[in-house]
Amino acid sequence: MRFRHPDGSTVHLAYCTNVHPAETLDGVLAQLRDHCEPVRRRLGRDRLGIGLWLAKDAARALVTDPSALRGLRCELDRRGLEVVTLNGFPYEGFGAEEVKYRVYTPDWADPERLEHTTSLARLLAGLLPDDVPDGSISTLPLAWRTVHDARHAEASRTALRTLAERLDALQELTGRSLRIALEPEPGCVVETTHDAIAPLTAIGHDRIGICVDTCHLATSFEDPDTALDDLTRAGVPVVKSQLSAALHAEQPHLPEVREALRAFAEPRFLHQTRTSTAAGLRGTDDLDEALAGDALPEGAPWRAHFHVPLHAAPAAPLTSTLPVLKTALTKLVGGPQPLTRHLEVETYTWQALPPELRPRGRAQLADGIAAELALARDLLTDLGLKELP
Repeated sequence: MRFRHPDGSTVHLAYCTNVHPAETLDGVLAQLRDHCEPVRRRLGRDRLGIGLWLAKDAARALVTDPSALRGLRCELDRRGLEVVTLNGFPYEGFGAEEVKYRVYTPDWADPERLEHTTSLARLLAGLLPDDVPDGSISTLPLAWRTVHDARHAEASRTALRTLAERLDALQELTGRSLRIALEPEPGCVVETTHDAIAPLTAIGHDRIGICVDTCHLATSFEDPDTALDDLTRAGVPVVKSQLSAALHAEQPHLPEVREALRAFAEPRFLHQTRTSTAAGLRGTDDLDEALAGDALPEGAPWRAHFHVPLHAAPAAPLTSTLPVLKTALTKLVGGPQPLTRHLEVETYTWQALPPELRPRGRAQLADGIAAELALARDLLTDLGLKELP
């Protein structure tokens, strides 16, 4: 979906396909047929943006076979889909029964992360619509915090500088300008937008910026206005933003609140949980750890890294951080010029919701994703952007 900003530029809205796990090229093609095109039809649009997730095996199949890449491009066109951004964070196994910490490997100190992301950039250059010169790829924020010493930090910086040089060369070859976005996430080396400033300024290349995920922003209790102002002052580009909402518990000391939270503690993904105290942010790596005994203080609200559907907040006594998303979006695209032109709805946890909230079959999932995109569309038009055909 495309929108005209009042400054005349085009803002792209997509939804991320990591909600439909597929490890192979055949699986990706099936996603387009079974999920993405039905979502587009529900929205009544001739064209729908998707934030494509290409796992290791799918990416290798495409990068080693130009005819396969041309085939994917033709399939996107045939189904009324377009790609301006990729989600390069998960490497493989995102549809496994247990993902947890595995999603953070390989990290940016591992040469395989550089090679995989280079492949993604080459693929995106071939997938961009003819009238779109710029693409973006989000990636993990360096590494999970426990495996990142000074040696790993230097290796990561070197890899990202090398990637920036490769992107310069790719633009000379193809005319397409691609940028990479580190995505701050609780528990990682770069946990917050503030944490991103030092490493990104140290890398010192405008092709390497930040992806602002509004669920992660909210989970870390960051104020959107302050966070985005700080990035602007530091000269850190917001390459893309993922529109998502976290799980919010206003009164975690109440038994009924803890019982409601327990329904969201599940075995597949990490749900880092945070609370803001006078001494600073306190947290656990997962929601079940927060619910065990006195791991977190209960005198202030808790937020959990659980991407809940944008249009359907959990039932009381829980809610979502949709207000944080709205504030961030106003700052991102509501000003005289947009801070970013790539927006991506990223609710990958539909099948991790409590059983009674999960979609039953493809049709219900498509209905839910379409409803999320409709909400995002309305937020953008309320900010003065005009939806384009």
